[in-house]
Amino acid sequence: MTTTDETQTARPAGRPRSARAEKAIIEATLDLIGESSGIADLSIEAIAARAGVGKTTIYRRWSNKEDLLVDALAALKSPLPPPRGVSVREDLIAYLRVFQHDACDARSRCVMNIAMNEVERHPRLVERIRQAAIEPRRAALTALLRRGVATGELRADLDIPIAMATITGTMMWYIRSVEPSEHENIPEELAERIVDHLLAGLGPR
Repeated sequence: MTTTDETQTARPAGRPRSARAEKAIIEATLDLIGESSGIADLSIEAIAARAGVGKTTIYRRWSNKEDLLVDALAALKSPLPPPRGVSVREDLIAYLRVFQHDACDARSRCVMNIAMNEVERHPRLVERIRQAAIEPRRAALTALLRRGVATGELRADLDIPIAMATITGTMMWYIRSVEPSEHENIPEELAERIVDHLLAGLGPR
């Protein structure tokens, strides 16, 4: 009798097989997005074939393709370290180091750009991606800057949205000004240098 991952009866205890399957499905989804020019034609059948699982395995975890796409694209973002709270400077540097790492990852940048370019055709999906992958980072940076204002480390009249755009925009401008082949040569202390320069303007007078 031929068995599949859905029909096998003997399984080890725990969920290591499930974790491997989920990782394979996420990776297959991201690979297929990166190989296409959009997400409209991406199918569950193609994802299942690339991941080496049956469609039932996917539908046990995600009720539809949109849910899977949202989770897959959110997985592109590295987890933010919990703020240590020692200083706003230290936490900003930690935040920017994660931002730098993700921005220098060619695959992540390519896949996310493809997905976000679908806003006109799939506005609901793109909004869900924003909420899952981008808004948590915006919320974390907002909270960090507000804490700095409250502790007096940052100026009391700080414009939070402008400060956020300045911090992330500076890092993005720097990375985009460097050829992708040179990303590995970007100074390790770049995040620290950016924060120290910006704090000269964001700090209290």
